[in-house]
Amino acid sequence: MGPAPGAVARFNPFTDAFREDPYPMYRSLREGAPVHRTMGMWVLTRHADVRTVLRDRGFAVDVIPGMLRRQAERLGVPDIDRIGRLARTSLVFTGNPEHARLRALVNPVFTASAVARLRPRIAAVAEELTEQAWRDGGMDVVTDFAAALPVLVLADWLGLPSGVRGHLAGWTHDIRFLLEPGLMTAPDFERVRAVVDEFTAALREVVARRRARPGDDLVSRLLAARIGSGDRLSEEEVACVAIMCFVAGVETTKSLIGNAVLALTTHPGEQERLRERPDLLASAVSEALRYDSPLQHTKRRATRDTALGDQVIRAGDQVLLCLGAANRDPAAFPDPDTFDITRDTAGHLAFGHGLHGCLGAPLAQMQAEIALGCLFGRPERLVAATARPQWQDHSFIVRGLRQFPIAVESR
Repeated sequence: MGPAPGAVARFNPFTDAFREDPYPMYRSLREGAPVHRTMGMWVLTRHADVRTVLRDRGFAVDVIPGMLRRQAERLGVPDIDRIGRLARTSLVFTGNPEHARLRALVNPVFTASAVARLRPRIAAVAEELTEQAWRDGGMDVVTDFAAALPVLVLADWLGLPSGVRGHLAGWTHDIRFLLEPGLMTAPDFERVRAVVDEFTAALREVVARRRARPGDDLVSRLLAARIGSGDRLSEEEVACVAIMCFVAGVETTKSLIGNAVLALTTHPGEQERLRERPDLLASAVSEALRYDSPLQHTKRRATRDTALGDQVIRAGDQVLLCLGAANRDPAAFPDPDTFDITRDTAGHLAFGHGLHGCLGAPLAQMQAEIALGCLFGRPERLVAATARPQWQDHSFIVRGLRQFPIAVESR
């Protein structure tokens, strides 16, 4: 339920109502207080404002490393050096000149052609994951399919050994706490530190083997990357890039696929349109990204005083950019609460924008296209097997389903 007519909602992402449907709150904020201060930060909900800050280098991306350090100090947690280095060497949280160096080394490895070569393997994994569902007449599209696909794809691309693969989902789930350090407890820090050590040690062995015998996998390509007079990624940096591929790519891709399937099963007309026109797969994924963005929020820190709307954001202030709200802004997308797979979604901000736009966007987009093609490319109709899907509650920046059972119906 949204706020009363004429009232402006108070931003609170921790309520059950927000978890179920954040868009009435976003609408109220966009219309009544699009740039307002609450919970110790500025909250932005208009597309134009969010896009402006994303591309403005006067807003730094180092919020998370600083929050990690302060939260650890507040809780009296010692020795978070390895955790801090993982955050500080992540493309997501580094500014120039280090960000430019890392991008120059990593970008050639994540080219469209490199990602395109993964298509046959992704398709094979998707078919394998859904084969039993077609025989059984249904599945949980999140736990049985969307959660497994990106983990298996990344494990294949990185060339990780079988002994490591069984740990990946659990390690990724634990390390993602780093994206929301304000929610971390002392036991969370202990668990994340242990997992980072285990993950790093496992990857160090992989890196050593690939340095001795390079292959066509992502680790080998990262090790081979050079810029300038021979600058290259250190072994620790290669491990950090690999870890952040899982942290940044698994949960969001899982949520993208789950949210897209939810939208298509609750909009049967659009599902039929997609089945009749498979050429709309890319457009359907882009609309799902806009309509129910997996990454709902990202943070920045102002490095100088900046006027935005009728407010002045001071140097040092934190800014929460509501990507989900921006993608439902009628000023950017007419009739934004309608799910329309033929819509022109150019300018959606689900993958961010500017210098820190998502490096893995092409891979996430392709995985989702293949997933939807696998699920909706058959003559059977997919329907929700529950009246109330269950949304995850372990994160407020990622919007995704915890469970979503679907059934297969013959037409």
